[in-house]
Formats: sequence, C-alpha cells, structure tokens
Amino acid sequence: MWEKKLKRYEDLVSRCPRFEKKGKTVPYTSANGYMFSILNKDGELGIRFSKEVQKKYIKEWGSTLFKSHGAVMHGYVLVPEKMLNNLDTLAAFLDEAYDYVITLEPK
Repeated sequence: MWEKKLKRYEDLVSRCPRFEKKGKTVPYTSANGYMFSILNKDGELGIRFSKEVQKKYIKEWGSTLFKSHGAVMHGYVLVPEKMLNNLDTLAAFLDEAYDYVITLEPK
C-alpha cells in the first residue's frame, strides 16, 4: 500500500517540472528553504498554502489540517483520498503551493 502511494506521489511531482521530490524515507518537495508538500508514513498527502488559501481548501475539500508523526503541521492541508487519483488537478495545487513558498523570505 505504501509503495503504491509513494509511486502516485512520484507521478504527481513528475508533472511539475519546476521542482523535484526529495527525501528517501519521508518524501517531500521544497523550495526557498520551505517544504510545501509531504507524504507521511500513513501515505497521506499534505500540501502547504497561505492561511487564507488553506482555510478555503479545508472548506472546499471537506478536509482538515495535515498531521505527520502525530503532530499537526500548521499551514498544510490534508488532501482527501478521493482527490488522489486526479493527478493533473493535484499538480495544479502543488504548483500553487510552490508559487506560495517562493514568495516567502528565504531560509
């Protein structure tokens, strides 16, 4: 099951040529010193957005804040399972998250 979700995440990231997947045991994407997506050990996908956009997507998607290793990751929205099969749509959200983090002061 984990391998299937990892493959899907890799396929998702491969649709976005401006960045690449990082991490061997905990796959993620980052730019400007900030992570903006992560696949947790349960195979759940979290994407980082601004506070305003985060609230919007939590409501639209019927979702919650993302959790990893039992901790809430503020700024990240849990992508609902029902959305994980539409990689083209998810790629647009991932690109949006990338666009957001590159506006932040570099770390």
